[in-house]
Amino acid sequence: MLRALLLSLGQLTDPPILRVFVKSMVVTLLVFALLGMGTWWGTQAALAAWLDWRADGLAAAFALFVTILALWLLFRAVAIAVVGIFADEVVEAVEARHYPAALETARPVPLARSLAMGLRSAARVVLVNLLMLPVYVALLVTGVGTAAAFFLVNGWLLGRDLGDMVAARHMDAAAMRGWRATTRPGRFVLGLANTGLFVVPILNIAAPVLGAAMATHYFHARYSRTQSSGNQSSNKGRA
Repeated sequence: MLRALLLSLGQLTDPPILRVFVKSMVVTLLVFALLGMGTWWGTQAALAAWLDWRADGLAAAFALFVTILALWLLFRAVAIAVVGIFADEVVEAVEARHYPAALETARPVPLARSLAMGLRSAARVVLVNLLMLPVYVALLVTGVGTAAAFFLVNGWLLGRDLGDMVAARHMDAAAMRGWRATTRPGRFVLGLANTGLFVVPILNIAAPVLGAAMATHYFHARYSRTQSSGNQSSNKGRA
């Protein structure tokens, strides 16, 4: 995984990946602006109606706190969903530089499918983390328990989503199901590594793009070994 991270960092300034980074950041900021305004206005209006507050300043301050907290919690979900729309461009750039043979047989993922995968990813992140919220709160008393649970849950979610971004270019739905079943430990490590990137200041901005690039290296390292093993077994069978 360290090799995948170093290779991905080394390619971060390539023009195709820079274009995806810029596009994904613009879309993410627009989504966050809409979510932020909606959350702030909705929270403030709900407090005023529910409590009949006359202290508008206090209501606005509390609404701002809720907005910042909500956006912090949603950052990973929104960023991964947005980069998922453009992930095919990142994967193609990595394959062109490091795996040209695989690029020749790859099938570009249609925009509609990329959009559907990104939205499903965001929905899973939000739903699962909402379901886990009582567990996170209960573990607060342990000091580190909440962070550990958050990493485990989101590492599992990210491992699936990042792996699918690449596998969709090379496998049909049935093959992808089989690939997921045989790569759970490796994809979990991939997800944990990318979850870690999301908590590092500055680096977290590039975490979605780095995650897609790292997933490409992971997929081809794993897939090439699987293909090689399959060819060897086939040759032995013929012998």
